[in-house]
Parts: sequence; structure tokens; C-alpha cells
Amino acid sequence: MRAVRLHGIGDLRLERVPVPQLAADAVRVRVAAAGVCGSDLHNYRTGQWMGRLPTTPGHEFAGEVLAVGDAVRGFKAGDRVVGDSRVNCGECPRCRGGRPNVCDRMGYVGEVCDGAFAEMIDLPARRLLPLPADLSFSMAALAEPLGVSLRVVRRLDPPRDMPIVIAGAGPIGGLAALLLDHLGFGPLAVIDKNPERAARVCAVTQARLLDPEPRAITAFCGPSGLGFAIEATGAATLLGLLVDSLMGGGRLAMVGIFSAAPTFNANIVVERELDIRGCSVFCGEQREALGLLPALASRLGVLVSPAITLEQLPGAYAELTSGGSPFLKTLVVP
Repeated sequence: MRAVRLHGIGDLRLERVPVPQLAADAVRVRVAAAGVCGSDLHNYRTGQWMGRLPTTPGHEFAGEVLAVGDAVRGFKAGDRVVGDSRVNCGECPRCRGGRPNVCDRMGYVGEVCDGAFAEMIDLPARRLLPLPADLSFSMAALAEPLGVSLRVVRRLDPPRDMPIVIAGAGPIGGLAALLLDHLGFGPLAVIDKNPERAARVCAVTQARLLDPEPRAITAFCGPSGLGFAIEATGAATLLGLLVDSLMGGGRLAMVGIFSAAPTFNANIVVERELDIRGCSVFCGEQREALGLLPALASRLGVLVSPAITLEQLPGAYAELTSGGSPFLKTLVVP
């Protein structure tokens, strides 16, 4: 079958690979749509989380079941499914305590095992969710990043009618803005270096685009000050800006991936009793995201690029890693 394989930093190739033997606990899925994630691009640039090379990236996908292993119950050929990106152990205290998203031995599809940038993918049945019949494969492939964004919104836990600033209008920050608007939070503002992408987010969320400056944040928030913010860029300068701008008792949800350890004024965190919350993938939010997708579909369509093929994917990485795409999400249709 055809698959796009990562062989090392900056080395992504379209290849023909053998179809593996189907394991007894596995389900074989024909990939109908797969999304390119920021972590895919981060691995392409740095190789930071790759558990094996070469490997097939891609962990956001939807498709149709082709076959099931002898031990599989609950799925059959022809079923429509979406993938769960997490490869958690199920045994550590975190998994047993109901927090599998912070598993002690967490890995991800497309990093520790082959992913969805291929014609087919084999995964254990527990890594799949049934797909509602009225949801397209392209929309369903967004359930994974929408689940991550819903986790961010839950971790931020803002009150109503308070200004929220989101640094990053990319896939997770942009989808978090969409969810916050859909759920009735805000007013919202976004900071992003890509004006076309930010304009799309603002158009579907009524958010304002801000310059990355303290005075712009002050003008947006008014007398109430900045109480709630999301960092979804992995840019140290923007993390510092948000920490500096938060008022006493403010809260920051961090989901951006940093290439190097950032620095910020830790004394402000102490003096203002700031609440900084990390956000790692999701627990049950992906399943909830599937239920939200129909109501968000028309606005999501504005944020997703025209689909590309496996043949086009290696070349597309150049634009995507530069941050120059005017869209939040690129979908691959094998």
C-alpha cells in the first residue's frame, strides 16, 4: 500500500510498504481522511517524540473498517470509525485514576506505531470510536483536535462575560476560540502572526485580532483586566506577554508545544497568585467533540483547506511548517 513515511528530521517520503498481518486484537481501517497536526510538523522539524524510524505519521483520522482480528468484538467490516490518538498503558496510577491523558508511558499513534498517512491503518479496537452515520469522514477527522481544544476550554474554565485572549489561531487555538464562541464565552481576542488564518478565525467567532503588545491587550480587556488566556503557539515571547498581562488571580491554559524551555517572570506568578494549567490531549472530550461537530460543521468548513493527496503531502509540509497556510487544518484524503 502507499504510505508517507518519516525517516528522520526533514525526511518525509511517499513509499510503497507491505500490508502487515492483522493482529488478533486489531482492526484494519481504510483511511478516508486524515488531518495534519502541529505535532506532526514538530516531529518533522525536531524528531523529538519519534519512538521509531521510519514510521508513518498521522493520528487524526476517520475511515471504514475493512477487517477485524479474531479477538475483536464490537466492530465489523463496513463500520465507520474515528481514531483515538493516545497510546496509554492502562496500568499506571494515572491511567487507573481516570487520567489516561497523562499516562506515565504515554505515546501516540504515528510516533510509537504507524499512523494514518497511508491507505490503511491497523489499530487495537480500543483505539477506535464509532462514527455517527450523519457525519462525513472529513468532519469526523476533526474530532481529535476538537477534543484537544475542548480539553483546553475545560481546563481554562472561564466565567461568562469575561475577556479571553488566545495566543495562536492555529488548529488548537483556533478551534478553542470556536468552541468558546459556540458555548457563549467571551468576548474573545486572538493573537497570531498569520493574518489570513487569524481573519478566518475572527470571521467565524466574532473574535478581535490583537497586536502582540501589552497596550493592545489592555485596550481590549478594559477596566476588568485580563483574567483568562490560552497559550497555543509554543512561542516564548507570547507566553511572557500573557503572564505579564494577567491580572491578580488570573488563569492561563497552556497547550502550545515549545522547541526550547521558555523563560518568563516567575515572580509575577507568585505575586499575583496566577493559575497556570497545562493541557494534554483529552480524556473523554473526543467523544463529546463528535457530538458537537454537526452544529459546528458550517463554520469548520471555512477553517479547513481543500483536501490533498498522499502524493502532495511531503511537498505540503514546507508551507505548513512555515506557518504560511491561510487555513487551520489540512486534510489528507488517501
